[in-house]
Amino acid sequence: MRAIETTGILNIQGQIQLDRPIPQEKDKVVRVILLMPEDELNEQTWLDAVSNNPSFAFLHDPEEDIYTLKDGQPVAHEG
Repeated sequence: MRAIETTGILNIQGQIQLDRPIPQEKDKVVRVILLMPEDELNEQTWLDAVSNNPSFAFLHDPEEDIYTLKDGQPVAHEG
C-alpha cells in the first residue's frame, strides 16, 4: 500500500473534507486512519466508534466468550 499524508476537517456529520485534492486517474477504494488530538476525543465518542466498527464484529461470535467473571485474579488499583 502507498501512504499519503494530508490534512483536513472531520465535520459533525462524520464526513472528511481534505485541505487539498489528491489527484487520481480513477476511483479507488482507500483505507483511512484518523489521527485526532486526544482532548477532542472523549470516552463516549471512542466507545461509540469502537462498538460500531465492523473490525470488531468477531467479538460477537459466541466462540470468543472463553472467559467468565470467575477467571483471573482481582486487580488492586492504586491511583
